[in-house]
Amino acid sequence: MTTDNNLFQDALGELGDVRPIEQERKVALRKDDPRNRVNRQARREAATAETARELNPLGGEFVEPVDPWDPLEFKRDGVQNGVYRNLRLGKYRVDARLDLHRHTVEMARRALFEFVRDCLEADVRCALVTHGKGEGRKQPALLKSCVNAWLPQLPEVLAFHSAQKQHGGLGATYVLLRKSERKRQDNLERHQRRK
Repeated sequence: MTTDNNLFQDALGELGDVRPIEQERKVALRKDDPRNRVNRQARREAATAETARELNPLGGEFVEPVDPWDPLEFKRDGVQNGVYRNLRLGKYRVDARLDLHRHTVEMARRALFEFVRDCLEADVRCALVTHGKGEGRKQPALLKSCVNAWLPQLPEVLAFHSAQKQHGGLGATYVLLRKSERKRQDNLERHQRRK
């Protein structure tokens, strides 16, 4: 019984001694120069840092300090004053909460970014971020200052304001998020059906 492999071997035997074709190299390869290794490592580190920035755009180089007793407030252009007033007064139902107590600045930065992204995916419109006042610390209100600096950097955040006393007061912040694309489509269809 002959197999394909046997037939192939027989055909090669008829041709004589078969060897691979030798090709000249188009590019001369040099041994690894130590300077190239350093350069390659620097390029690799720069690319990794850039990727990390793309994954989490929240800057953390310099954060303007906020006093523990100062309220946090921010409103993008286009947000109606009545909507902002209701947010400030805590009239919207809080659908998601994030507690940043015992977080380092880097952990808080990552957690806040992921929290906002998760809220958008879950169609959450109003969320509460608890950061504490940071009173009596060596660096007072560090996380509070960071939250105040980071939230405006996220285009999904329409507005935020320090919470009412029952939700944590000056140690927490209400966050109003834009509607997800799915929610916008639902509203558009609902309004078109009414006409």
